[in-house]
Amino acid sequence: MNMNDKILSLLERATKALEKISKLNNEHKIKISEENGYLWSAQKFELIPIKNINAIDINLLKGIDHTKSILIENTSQFSDGYPANNVLLWGARGMGKSSLVKSVHREICSKSKNNRLILIEIFRDDIKTLPLLMSQLNNFKHRFIIFCDDLSFDNNENNYKSLKTILDGGITERTENIIFYATSNRRHLMPRSMIENEKSTSISPSESAEEKISLSDRFGLWLGFYQCSQDDYLNIIRSYASYFNLKIKDKQLKELAIEWSVTRGSRSGRVAWQFIQDIAGKLKTKL
Repeated sequence: MNMNDKILSLLERATKALEKISKLNNEHKIKISEENGYLWSAQKFELIPIKNINAIDINLLKGIDHTKSILIENTSQFSDGYPANNVLLWGARGMGKSSLVKSVHREICSKSKNNRLILIEIFRDDIKTLPLLMSQLNNFKHRFIIFCDDLSFDNNENNYKSLKTILDGGITERTENIIFYATSNRRHLMPRSMIENEKSTSISPSESAEEKISLSDRFGLWLGFYQCSQDDYLNIIRSYASYFNLKIKDKQLKELAIEWSVTRGSRSGRVAWQFIQDIAGKLKTKL
């Protein structure tokens, strides 16, 4: 197959893909109800309403005050119709990345009276269907946060190329009423071994590695999350204990919390919450 045949083959495939998108858009119309949270079902081509988003009080998120203020400001700008950035929340497991996104969304919704801000969660494996979803959301006047939790790409995956185009807008103008938030344990969304392998096997190592690393550059804001200190860990637990009015003395709470973290081998917001659930159960207190 010569070069012209290859180009014609690619154009035919692109045309068929556009025809498929057009057909789906005509046959299926996404519906938005009164809820402010949805789960994107790519197989059914529909948004599943979430009546009660699993979001905790934003004041309970401790040890991430600076990060919290940045995300609130960016989300407020977007909700009010002003320019804002796509956000990558990356770093240590269990430190509140996804919790912060949901809590900030709830906080903005509770204060905003003029603009409706809708949170849509999309699974990593459905990233390739984003163009279909976005083409439908563009028809609404609402503003949307598309949220992907635990986003990462492994070897031999090409979905990251589609995401790069979506984040930058590609050949089409970037959609003003949609913003993309993602959480990941990986700063560049890909394992270091994958990047190192490209450097060692590619004809042009630096360019090949840069292509993969550049995906994270499409996010205007990088918000890092790090393992918390023992003081931060205990502050999180005290905050929960006070909020839920757990009847336990501070000294005992501290001793049990430290013992719990040693048993788990880590300290994080998630470990703190699991400890609070355990203590609340033993105290016969509902959360």
